[in-house]
Amino acid sequence: MHKHDSIPPWYKQFWPWFLLGILIFAVVIGLGLLFIALTNQDAMVRDNYYREGRAINMHLGRDQMARELSLRAEFSIDEITGDISLQLQGDLEPLPPTLQLDLIAPTLAHLDRSSLLTRISGNQYRGQLDEGVEGRLYIDLHDPDRPGDGGWRLAGEKQISLGEQYELVAR
Repeated sequence: MHKHDSIPPWYKQFWPWFLLGILIFAVVIGLGLLFIALTNQDAMVRDNYYREGRAINMHLGRDQMARELSLRAEFSIDEITGDISLQLQGDLEPLPPTLQLDLIAPTLAHLDRSSLLTRISGNQYRGQLDEGVEGRLYIDLHDPDRPGDGGWRLAGEKQISLGEQYELVAR
């Protein structure tokens, strides 16, 4: 006769708990990833690709206009007050009364900053930022009164640290 080993019930064995553990772990990780996806919406997604594509062509014409006018700008951002000082140089007559300076974070839309710069004398402009900016930013300087193909823009990408002097050149 064979000696019968008594088999313990399923809940006292290792393998059922191991398999259930894998399933429970997968569900917990899945719910965690779902929570992260729902709370951190992607700000980079554009809803109108056709309009964005047309805007690229418009920007190229504005860049060409800035090259033809030999435009360049030097600016700095005060680290304490957030004051922006800008000097615009080139063959632009008459000089615009205001300029729009956009500082755009490449990946996080909530870090984008914009300031309207007012001409104070000659080719000197001043503006104010409500909040500080630092890090890698795309910079866009243009005349807000001349949008579209009739306007110009200076654009670039800079590593911004407050208190430093920066230069934008028509490209």
